[in-house]
Amino acid sequence: MTDFESDHADGPVTDLSSRNPDWWRQAVVYQVYPRSFADADGDGLGDLRGVTERLPHLAALGVDALWLSPFYPSELADGGYDVVDHRDVDPRLGGLDDFDALVAEAHRLGLKVVVDLVPNHTSHLHAWFQEALAAGPGSPARDRYVFRDGRGAHGELPPSDWQSVFGGSAWQRVPDGQWYLHLFAREQPDLNWDHEEVREDFRTTLRFWSDRGVDGFRVDVAHALVKDLREPLRDLGSADAAGEAALAAAAPGTHPFYDRDEVHDVYRDWRRVLDAYSPPRTAVAEAWVPGARRALYARPDELNQAFNFEYLQAPWDAEALREVITSSLAAARAVGASATWVLSNHDVLRHASRLTLPPDADDNAWLLSGGRAPRLDEEAGLRRARAATLLMLALPGSSYVYQGEELGLPEVADLPFEVLQDPVWEQTGHVRKGRDGCRVPLPWTTTGPSYGFGAGGAWLPQPEYFARYAVEAQDGVEGSTLELYRTALRLRRKLLEGEELTWADDGPPGVLAFARADGWRCVANLSSGPVPLPPGEVLLTSAPLEEGGALGPDTTVWLA
Repeated sequence: MTDFESDHADGPVTDLSSRNPDWWRQAVVYQVYPRSFADADGDGLGDLRGVTERLPHLAALGVDALWLSPFYPSELADGGYDVVDHRDVDPRLGGLDDFDALVAEAHRLGLKVVVDLVPNHTSHLHAWFQEALAAGPGSPARDRYVFRDGRGAHGELPPSDWQSVFGGSAWQRVPDGQWYLHLFAREQPDLNWDHEEVREDFRTTLRFWSDRGVDGFRVDVAHALVKDLREPLRDLGSADAAGEAALAAAAPGTHPFYDRDEVHDVYRDWRRVLDAYSPPRTAVAEAWVPGARRALYARPDELNQAFNFEYLQAPWDAEALREVITSSLAAARAVGASATWVLSNHDVLRHASRLTLPPDADDNAWLLSGGRAPRLDEEAGLRRARAATLLMLALPGSSYVYQGEELGLPEVADLPFEVLQDPVWEQTGHVRKGRDGCRVPLPWTTTGPSYGFGAGGAWLPQPEYFARYAVEAQDGVEGSTLELYRTALRLRRKLLEGEELTWADDGPPGVLAFARADGWRCVANLSSGPVPLPPGEVLLTSAPLEEGGALGPDTTVWLA
């Protein structure tokens, strides 16, 4: 083991924020989807105590923080993003005491804690929405949401042609004849962010979790809070479910419900709340908008960072990736933010599968085929995923790692239709299979009823091949994906300095090469054949070098 690798090999990772309140600028943040991470009580559903028991795994991995996807009371109409109470814990996942214990143990291990905040909507079971239904049209209770009369002779038509991200109309009629807006599932009514009571309630929520020791927030669909609700509502004239075509066609900041300029007033208000703490609490926006617009959410007086989905969506192509990396760094730099990088999360195909699909493949068609059309080369997918990981971790900025990617998990594409939980499946009339394949509970051991996830089964079935990906199967095994991540994160912590890179322009086609501070270089071969290895001390490779020391295809190397 080199002295680079020995740094933090034993014991907890260093708490970066103890030295630097800007710890988040180049942090590695691990996303925990609590219901699929670890189950302490054996009921088949992951819980907060399970997360706490497995925190040593994250400390040993070498990440700086964990981001908890929603753990709030929910009927799970959308995997927990249908929140009944933003300031409590779902009793199936534990209680506030369990949350406090998780935060305390994370901090003891040197890990920061980021929680998911869901401000665009609530559950239809939320006390406010139940009050609104009971109060009737024209009531103050309905003003907290977006209720409208319908069109047509008898109000039988939706108030506008706005479409839900999950398919179908974004409007749902209630028995008294009015309609309410839901940009996602019908069980997720949108809040009215023109209402001061809504704004004040979320200030309270920010303080509630910050007072309990939370270090930051991930803001769900941050670009969708503020809507243009002036009458008559503007039709989009598009059946595009996500509204992306209309967003692209509209003048920046003028779409009726996405990325409106007024949304930034909300986040400037939040920044005043977050800055009242020492150190200030951080936040990252989930904003599905183009780079220049996305960067606005990361301005110093707003949310610090915004997720870079253009990088996630980029093909495995050297020229395309270089363009995205360059533009992403420039956009972040222009507003004083640091860039963010992500390869997988709870909403997309795991990249060990996604990066291997043919460029013209339809992700949903592949899922509907059970992963058989086309069949993917599992070994080739893992090789490419490992190369992509080392490339991402060498970039300036923060890397967000989704649970299980450190094991090399592929997408579980062959889940039977009858076990699917994602509302996308039902809401699209069984046209889109949804996101369950990346949410299958993690394998910790090579045997047992749920491969160590819990004493009982798992809420989604795990395939038999999960055994060979389990933590137990990879722990301490030289060359395993788990050990690759551990080594890469130890090295990254030692080598990381500054937020700049310098491209090397003298490499062969299909190769990405850049230098960081102190001579640290990253070379990624995205071509179909081996290329000569540049001079330098080899610190780490995503796959063994080929005969004669050549860098094989789909391989990344770090050089000193």
